[in-house]
Formats: sequence, structure tokens, C-alpha cells
Amino acid sequence: MAILNYTTKVDPVKTINEITNCLVKHGAKKIMADYDDNGTPIAITFMINITDEAIFYSLPANFRGVLKAMEKDKTVPPRLRNELQAKRVAWRIVKDWIEAQMAIVEANIADMAEVFLPYAVTKSGNTLYNEIKSNPKLLQL
Repeated sequence: MAILNYTTKVDPVKTINEITNCLVKHGAKKIMADYDDNGTPIAITFMINITDEAIFYSLPANFRGVLKAMEKDKTVPPRLRNELQAKRVAWRIVKDWIEAQMAIVEANIADMAEVFLPYAVTKSGNTLYNEIKSNPKLLQL
């Protein structure tokens, strides 16, 4: 099966706007896109409140990883195996994932803070997932 959304033509900026609207609809505040030195959007950062405490989350759109997957996947036509397409695809995948998480929230399976927990930004500026990845003992009893 080919990588999800590999044929998309939707510009990343349009997708980021769709993501922003979805997050706002579900209570996110202070949403912004993060860009690399080349002006490429690489993450979306937003804030939600947990018991009156502001918690920030940062969701990456790793287009380089998507490009590697697309180059490896021979069902993806060669004309689509490029950086621009990988950026489009990465952001569409992030949007679809966020929408799936919001379905979980709407079904009262979990709350918004819970589904995004690995992407919570810690005091060091890393995500919680990256903190645990660099120090797995944080989770040991």
C-alpha cells in the first residue's frame, strides 16, 4: 500500500490553516506554525489549558522522513518523489492524524491533552516523547 495522501496537491499553508481551524474548534489557543531557515513549515505549536495551566504542544511534519518513505515505495510514481510533494504529503498526514485524534476526543474516549501528550513541550523545550526517548528511566518504577 502506498503512503497515505501521496497524490495530494494541497499546499502546506492551506493544510496548516485546516489544522488550525480544527484545533481552535476543539479549544486550542495561541496556535503558530514553526519554520526552518528555508521558510519551510516544519511543525505546528499550540496551547491548551489543563486545569487552568497553559500547556504547549508541538506537532512535527517530518517531510524528510516522508520523502524517504516515498522514494522507497515503488508504487509512488517517480514524478511525485520530490521534496515539494513530500511537504504536501507530510502536512496532509498530520491533518488526518489530528482529525482522528479529535474523533477520539469527541467520542469521550480521551481528552485533548491526553491524545497529544507525547508532543507536550517540557521546560527544556523538548517534547515529552523526546525527553523520555533520551532518558527512558523517567518511566521506570
